[in-house]
Amino acid sequence: MAELKVQIKNLSLKNPVMTASGTFGYGVEYADFMDIERLGGVIVKGTTSEHREGNPYPRMAETAAGMLNAVGLQNKGVDYFIDTIYPRIRAYATEMIVNVSGSSIESYVECAGKIAGLERIRAIELNISCPNVKQGGMAFGVTCSGAAEVVRAVRRVYPKTLIVKLSPNVTDIAEIAKAVEAEGADSVSLINTLLGMAIDAERRRPKLSTITGGLSGPCVKPVALRMVWQTYRAVRIPVIGLGGISTWEDAVEFMLAGATAIQVGTQNFIDPAASVKIIDGLNDYCDRHGYRSVGELTGALAL
Repeated sequence: MAELKVQIKNLSLKNPVMTASGTFGYGVEYADFMDIERLGGVIVKGTTSEHREGNPYPRMAETAAGMLNAVGLQNKGVDYFIDTIYPRIRAYATEMIVNVSGSSIESYVECAGKIAGLERIRAIELNISCPNVKQGGMAFGVTCSGAAEVVRAVRRVYPKTLIVKLSPNVTDIAEIAKAVEAEGADSVSLINTLLGMAIDAERRRPKLSTITGGLSGPCVKPVALRMVWQTYRAVRIPVIGLGGISTWEDAVEFMLAGATAIQVGTQNFIDPAASVKIIDGLNDYCDRHGYRSVGELTGALAL
């Protein structure tokens, strides 16, 4: 049997399969459907310094081979997470990673600083696709300077493993990755959702209250694979791949392109046990192809 353990800086994962933020709640919601402790890690839903109600309904729409969402980071804030959620998830024998979001540098820093004090949370995933309200709503992660600024500020208050989640809505994602690596990111995860929209032809209206939203699902996989491959060739830190992963074959492809670990997102809504099936499939693939460790797959694409 192949060794499935992988390393993301100081974070040891029992296997490279994690669940993506926003698609798996806090993990406890899926406990009746699967053994959460088989996972390499769970990225819990986006957490902000303050309570957020999210966007008005409707905020989800199905599309061909995917879905659009404009939930708007609905959550009860970091203090609620610390007081109510953390006691419920701290005992799980898997890595629980908090997705940290914000609308200003100060809010990112406040949230990350509070999470840093939680012993069983050994990593955060910094979502830099959030709008910087002080700069007219432009996302931090769409420019090298904006991405670098927020990572630099969070790195000062967060000493544990820092994963930075990158936006695909940029001209050159590899340059953004290099900018956050230079400011102390321990890993990058990509891709976040692509900007898209859906229209109700009969009503002649957008299907989302916000008009546009984040596109995810199998339809984004070719874009995500390309960006993972580009980023892997540009940085020295581990790359975590996500975007349309539904099967173990998808996971293998992302690892061959350069991913050290992967995240399963939209597929969780279709098959709650998808991630554990992917773990089994990765193990079988390694055995069939004579790999002693799943880590040997990373960047092994034959060109």
